[in-house]
Amino acid sequence: MIALLRFADPVLGERVGVRLDDTVYDVTERVPSVGAWLKSSAGRVEAAIDELRAVAQSSERRYPFEQVQNASGSGQYLLPPVDGQDVWAAGVTYERSRAARQEEAQDGGDIYARVYAAERPELFFKARGAWVVGHHGEVGIRHDSVWNVPEPELTLVINPALEVVGLTAGNDMSSRDIEGANPLYLPQAKVYTASCALGPQIVLGRVETWPDTMIRVQIARGGQVVIFDEVHTSRIHRRLDELVSYLGRCLSFPDGVLLMTGTGIVPSSDFTLQAGDVINVTIDGIGSLSNTVKVI
Repeated sequence: MIALLRFADPVLGERVGVRLDDTVYDVTERVPSVGAWLKSSAGRVEAAIDELRAVAQSSERRYPFEQVQNASGSGQYLLPPVDGQDVWAAGVTYERSRAARQEEAQDGGDIYARVYAAERPELFFKARGAWVVGHHGEVGIRHDSVWNVPEPELTLVINPALEVVGLTAGNDMSSRDIEGANPLYLPQAKVYTASCALGPQIVLGRVETWPDTMIRVQIARGGQVVIFDEVHTSRIHRRLDELVSYLGRCLSFPDGVLLMTGTGIVPSSDFTLQAGDVINVTIDGIGSLSNTVKVI
């Protein structure tokens, strides 16, 4: 496995790293940003990955991945695996998501049934790169919402040529009561401070079809697990190339872009997040993203 990530060093500041197996190599002098590597990969994904591996192996600064995963302290710790990229999201891409949206909608939710079956997918802006929360960071729930949930999502990392060059784990935080009151409130339900988390890394490799993997979420409260659920990527209703194609229509991404691909895991209507809850999103073969909840 080869993965691209960002981390903080107490002396050197923000760094770009490459993970090979269980070691992280500092490649910042040669690869100054995620965006720089995404640009370099356009039209030559496999060659760019091979070059990145060679750069990593020549680096003299290297650290155990477990050390870099530290939440805080005097050593290195992970940052969100994005810098200048925007994050977009797809909605109603699983049958479970369609059903949940119809259940929460005060008008019966016909709009969600129609978009699920429509040729054009639902795509919306989620966050600027600078807004993204990383591994061990705090995600937010709105103080003016009474029904807040995480949405664990496979997230595509896309270069300026609209090639999918990697995958990461995502948490698309959502205020379900706000969107349920009126679909036009979706931006307020989805886009607010600390509403988007990504990490811990970008697992690199050209991706043209959905990976055969499981997405899991666990929510702990007071040290006790209160929610556990999982879904397989085979349940995604939309094709990968379909989502990417529509995202790139009439819109360019010179620094690359990330696309959250929707959720197939929706907690029951009697559950809402509370401050202090710990959310773990795990995608087999990609990694685990852990965040604590705070009120915004």
